[in-house]
This record gives sequence, C-alpha cells and structure tokens, in this order.
Amino acid sequence: MNDSSKDHKALRDTQASRRYFRKFEAIADRLMRVAAAQVADGAIDETDVKILTRYLARLSYTFKALSMKYLLVGRETGQFFGSLQMDAVESGFPVFNELLVMANDAQQAEAHLGGMADSEALKDEMIRKIIGEQEIPTRLQFALSQRLYYEELMRGEMFWAQNHPEVFWLETLGDRRRKFMVHWAVYDSQINLPTIYLMEVEDSAKVALPKDERRWPEVQAHLMSQSLGGLKLVTIAKGFDESFDDLHPKRLRRYHVGPMYSSAFTRQSGPIREVLEAARAPEGEDWALAWTVEDLQSERVEEERAGWFSTVEREVFALDPFSGRGVDTGATRTERSIILPQRPYQVLEELNPPGFASVTKYVVSPGGRVLRY
Repeated sequence: MNDSSKDHKALRDTQASRRYFRKFEAIADRLMRVAAAQVADGAIDETDVKILTRYLARLSYTFKALSMKYLLVGRETGQFFGSLQMDAVESGFPVFNELLVMANDAQQAEAHLGGMADSEALKDEMIRKIIGEQEIPTRLQFALSQRLYYEELMRGEMFWAQNHPEVFWLETLGDRRRKFMVHWAVYDSQINLPTIYLMEVEDSAKVALPKDERRWPEVQAHLMSQSLGGLKLVTIAKGFDESFDDLHPKRLRRYHVGPMYSSAFTRQSGPIREVLEAARAPEGEDWALAWTVEDLQSERVEEERAGWFSTVEREVFALDPFSGRGVDTGATRTERSIILPQRPYQVLEELNPPGFASVTKYVVSPGGRVLRY
C-alpha cells in the first residue's frame, strides 16, 4: 500500500475542504453525463452504463457523507475530530483509510444517532444561541453536521472499500447453459482510486450460479481476493477460469475512475499539471479526470483433459498486439479518456503535449453538455 505521508494532504482549512467537496460533487455529475455520452457513441452498452451509473451514484453518496463529516474542519468545535486526508500525488481522491473509517462508523451509526438530539432540536437551539446570546453556535453546528453524517451512512448505498460481487442473468444459451453478468468494485488501496469490474460469464452447471449455495460464495471470495490494480486482467480471468470448471469468463472489463488533477489540490507531474496551470480556469473548472477502460475478451475455447475420462473448457483470451513498445497490457484493448471543462481543454489543444493524440477527450460545459473529441 502507498502510505507515504508526504503524498497525503490534510484539508484543514474550512474553505479548502468545502471547495474540494464541491469540486467532486460537480465531477460526479459530469461522470454520469459522460457515461450517457459513451452509450450514445457506442463506446459502452446500456447494461454497462446501468451498472456504472449505480457505482458512480454510490461514489457521490460517499463524498456527500464525507463532506458532512468534515463540514466544520478548521473551526473551533470544542474537540479535535481530524481532517480529510487526500492523496495529493497519485490520485487526487481521499486516501483508502478514509473509507475504512467510514465503514466502521456505518456499523455504529444507529448507536450514535440514538445518543444525539434530532435535527430540529439542534436547529432550534442554534437559533436561540444566535438570537438570545448573539454568538455563533459552532458546537451545535458541529453536532448537526455529525448527525447528518451518520444519517447519510444509515441510508446505505455507499461506495465502500470493498463492494462485493453481485450477479444477474443475461440470457439462456441452450440446455443447462446460461449467461450472467457479475459485477463488483473496490477502492484500490495501492493507488487510492475507485475501480469497477464487470465480467460476462457462461455457466454450464446444473444449478444456476446465483442459486448455487456452494459456488456463489466461493466465486465472491475468489473475485475479491483478485481485485488488485496491479494484476493484469488476463491474470484475473485465467485464474478464475482455472478455479471454476463450469464457469467460463467470456469478457472482463475494468473501469478506473481517476486520477483527478486539480491545480488547487494536487501535485501530479506531467503535461496535465502544465495544462491546468496555463489554463488559469476559474474555481470549479480547474480540474481534469482520467477515465480508463481495460477490456479482455475470449477469442476461442480449447478442451483440456481433466482426469481419465473427462475434459473441461478453457478460454484463450485475445491480447492486444499493438499495446505499445512490445509491453503486454494483459487486455484485448485499453481505452484512455480524459474529462475536463472547456478552458483546460482549449489549453490542452494549444499545447498539444505528446501522448494525448490517442486519448479521447470529453469536454463538459458549465451547463453540463458533453462533447467528445
């Protein structure tokens, strides 16, 4: 795990913290629009976008909860409650530990709420403090912010450090052969980024995968243990194929959300940093977000002997022969995109740094319109 403290930045200033969360609220909204635009372009299909939209919504709820938790950071609240730790070098996102703490808080949210005054009582007391004693009720504001944080956690549907696999039926392919979509997501602890996996799998067993009380828990445990950004897709798919003789992975996609680049918050090196500095974009438009999709597809099936009298199917995956410099990416293809507001995009076009010709640019206007270049 990347745990170098020099790469982590604590947002201890109230205005900086709120600006950071406003930026991510806007980015989450733009991501939803970009996903819709990719469907219109034929880059991804509607099944994918429904799954992606759900995970992106969870990510948005996670940021909303964290914004409540740290609403009064930098103010005198009577007790020290920490500040958001973000990865200022690798990702621009909160560090992995923030999500671990949030998951722990969620387990105890009901108990916390049971010991707190309700929102209306806190607001009434704040008004009395302002009118009667003519002072800013910072401690009451803090109590209310923490109540709103725990209420948000109680609603659930967060993007957790681990979001366990779910499965749904896609189609029946014949006698005792069905096709399922399995999807799951993790917050990668090595790079502090959300990563979403989608796998189309054919099931040739007698009992359908979602109803199989033996295989489905095994599948979930196996996939979670393999969900590491450092592993190539072909390694994950082959490991799955060899572990389950009657499950046949036909296609595996991995979506990397981020890094987020911002001249106000991050210290990444390279051309994007130069673009953002040169753009001098107004607050709310001084960012860019990378969005990468790795796609691995099965090319054919080979029969492999299993014991004396039987054979099993094994997938042979198509790998990209043009992955660049002879380095095997472990995927059939990799598509890199960058999402950014208009002003940074104009500067990117003017500077035209090397390596960006093959990157798809999604440009979002203040009104939310998305253009693809």
